[in-house]
Amino acid sequence: MAINHQSVAIGPLALPGDLTVPATAAGLVIFAHGSGSSHHSARNRAVAQALQHRRIATLLFDLLTPEEAEQRSNVFDIDLLAQRLLQALDWLRGVAAAQGLPMGLFGASTGAAAALVASAQRPREVAALVSRGGRPDLAGPMLGDVRTPTLLIVGGADVDVLQLNMAAYAKLKCEKRLEIVPRATHLFAEAGAMESVTRLARDWFALHFGISPARSG
Repeated sequence: MAINHQSVAIGPLALPGDLTVPATAAGLVIFAHGSGSSHHSARNRAVAQALQHRRIATLLFDLLTPEEAEQRSNVFDIDLLAQRLLQALDWLRGVAAAQGLPMGLFGASTGAAAALVASAQRPREVAALVSRGGRPDLAGPMLGDVRTPTLLIVGGADVDVLQLNMAAYAKLKCEKRLEIVPRATHLFAEAGAMESVTRLARDWFALHFGISPARSG
């Protein structure tokens, strides 16, 4: 399958990123990394590669400038991070390869809260959302406004974050699912844990992008 990779600059701040589009793309997922990470995150790139093989385009980009990232408070400024995701959605409107594709958001840690807030503000633009080891609780009262089908993936041994996810899950009023990866800790470093995350995310996006398993390869 032919896949086009290109380095891109997102929004008015020209935030660096990588856009990857399979020749027969049936959807596109924007990644929102967590605190202390970047668009070079190995875990997110592993998920992105699996999505690409299911005919799903991916956009990984830095949500903050290097200067902004030096201020720790910005890393936890969920409203700011959500605005950057909205800028990415706006930017994609001008990308020919993205025209007509359903959009999804994949968030890790604080990036998951930003994805939830962004989807609550643009419910018609986001078709599916996945949180990996996320902090959905940081979306606060916006949780009740989310209408995007949402999958929360949490490690079974990530006890505190699991409790936060269960509480947030109860507040979501959209189509939702909570998947617990047994024995996995926060970074899903255990054998087979990231493979489980990848499979769950891939299948969730494929389902909501209308990708038939028989045609996805």
